[in-house]
Amino acid sequence: MGRAGVLNRGIAPPRPVVLRSPVPRPVGESEISTLSATPATFPAAASRNRTLRLHGTIAQDIGTAILSGRYRPGDLLANEVQFSEQLQVSRTAYREAVRILAAKGFVSSRPKAGTRINPRANWNFLDPDVLKWVFETDPVSPSFVRELFELRQIVEPSAAALAAKRRDPQQLATLDKALRGMEAFGLAVEDGRSADRLFHETILQATGNEALGTLASGISAAVRWTTLMKARTGRLPRDPVPEHRRVYEAIEAADPDAAFSAMKGLVGLALQDITTIDPRIEMP
Repeated sequence: MGRAGVLNRGIAPPRPVVLRSPVPRPVGESEISTLSATPATFPAAASRNRTLRLHGTIAQDIGTAILSGRYRPGDLLANEVQFSEQLQVSRTAYREAVRILAAKGFVSSRPKAGTRINPRANWNFLDPDVLKWVFETDPVSPSFVRELFELRQIVEPSAAALAAKRRDPQQLATLDKALRGMEAFGLAVEDGRSADRLFHETILQATGNEALGTLASGISAAVRWTTLMKARTGRLPRDPVPEHRRVYEAIEAADPDAAFSAMKGLVGLALQDITTIDPRIEMP
């Protein structure tokens, strides 16, 4: 099959697929745990789980190729027969991968028109999977990291202020648990970063605003990946836990002004930390 026959712009499809770690949580975590624990008991379900992981891996390969510029907006992907043969996967697996990409805004598929790469404005950059693909594409764009911090600076201080007014006892207990996790493990290790994600996610949920709540998974994923970026040398530029404690104490005290100020300071210092890793990220 000639390269020119794959895309209308002559761009070849990805190399024969090399399966990497699957896209996170293609099925519910509890389902994965159950299937892993008793694979012989649920052979059909286990097979379905493996198939879903394959779909996610193919979507990740194509999505990463789009993010890296190998495929550009407007490019037409090869038809499913050509692509599945090139990737050495079933046509069903390829179609499911395209559906995953379409749900994230990367592509649009139309009968007889094929699958075309959407404009960047359509891509859901706050999707946790997309953030994973972005930060695993080396090098990470400094402008994209800067945009994530702009988003956090706009959203999180106001969210903290609302949380101070509206949090319930259970949410306050979750914040306390997350803070203790950060203190116990530190943010240079995954257990500490998981606690950090829970902290930021809970604050957005504690606003009582469903629209803001939809940003929780994306912003918490952005927090995780930028923290990983800061810790790539094996240590963080400083200990960020004290700033988290100030945010917690303001929310606990039901003081929205103090919560706003504390969160604004937390995000600002996080940006300052990351500019020490890559000075190109500094805000204009």
